[in-house]
Amino acid sequence: MDEVKKLLEGFADRAADGLPSADIEADVARGRRALRRIKRRRRVTGVLCAAAVSAAVLAIGDQVKWWNNGSSQVATGDSDTTVAATASETAKPTPMLAEGSEAISTYADSMVELVANRQPWNTIGCSLAPKGWTPETPIAADRVVLSGPTVRTADVATKVVLQAAPQARSLTAVRVTGSGGKTFHIGTLNGRLTGQVKLTDRWLLVELPAGNADWNDQTLQRFMASCTVK
Repeated sequence: MDEVKKLLEGFADRAADGLPSADIEADVARGRRALRRIKRRRRVTGVLCAAAVSAAVLAIGDQVKWWNNGSSQVATGDSDTTVAATASETAKPTPMLAEGSEAISTYADSMVELVANRQPWNTIGCSLAPKGWTPETPIAADRVVLSGPTVRTADVATKVVLQAAPQARSLTAVRVTGSGGKTFHIGTLNGRLTGQVKLTDRWLLVELPAGNADWNDQTLQRFMASCTVK
């Protein structure tokens, strides 16, 4: 064991004697040069990275402009979700009602608007009337005929007919509903959508234009509910 230790110490002494003397100033100079090279590389890398980021931002901005194609962004309520909406899809304004007028009937499947009616029709009076429809004159005591705003014809089947009678008529495919203490019967009479309701001791019958899909049960019932018979 002692011999091995001596051999190792000898090798170590010879290796140390073979090394050149240390040049501290040269080492410091080389270290400074290396540090300057590292700093220059870092500055160049930083400039290149900034340029790359700017180019990416510009490219993304151009892509967004191309994708939108002039459309606006509408928030959906979710913080991370937006929906593109073109200017043609802007919401339609809500129609304004005149002061003192009754609300207009608005149903998704009906194009008929019920508006306030200030004109009594002889013994039949309705506070609502289909917009644009006017009574034909002379107005009979128990019968009112309303003509449409566009089609003018003598065919009564294209008109709205209101009639007061002591007895109810027989309707087919009848739907019966109650509202406001009144019972409404809506069905078909001679191929026309028809409704009737008893007002005091008389019945009011309302016949709608044949084949007219602009009316529905709800609009007809609301129209009848606004009527009275003297």
